[in-house]
Amino acid sequence: MLRNAIVRAARPSTSALSCRAASTAISNPTLANIEKRWESLPLQEQADLWMSLRDRMKESWTELTIAEKKAAYYIAFGPHGPRSADPPNENQKVALYVGLALVASFVLFAAARAFANPPPPTMTKEWQEATNEYLKGQNSDPLTGISSEGYDGKGHVQSPSERA
Repeated sequence: MLRNAIVRAARPSTSALSCRAASTAISNPTLANIEKRWESLPLQEQADLWMSLRDRMKESWTELTIAEKKAAYYIAFGPHGPRSADPPNENQKVALYVGLALVASFVLFAAARAFANPPPPTMTKEWQEATNEYLKGQNSDPLTGISSEGYDGKGHVQSPSERA
């Protein structure tokens, strides 16, 4: 997207001069060692070079020099920008930061559990069994629930017994 903006901003005029310039080869010093210089070139120079290469490639490719072909390939597909190699030790840093985040979240969770209030009395198995008996006495949900004929579910019991 940035390249498109650069290309649009640096687009040369369609004068006869620019048409004549497209037919001449780009000088070898301009293209020399482009792989090492590309990242350090100012954006305007990158755009100018790419535009002149693009204009040269619109014509017959047999007229392109080897240096122009190599430069065009590097600019289009070379390991720069988003295709550049990861910095050294990138994977170790990611693993370290993920591990630190997991440890920090565990410490936060443990601290929250340590200072939390005890569970409410409604979470005991005895309370939940009493709730089942109360609902049976009230004939609650007589078609499919706890008061129905042949019901064999746990009802509201979900906690283990405290007597263990």
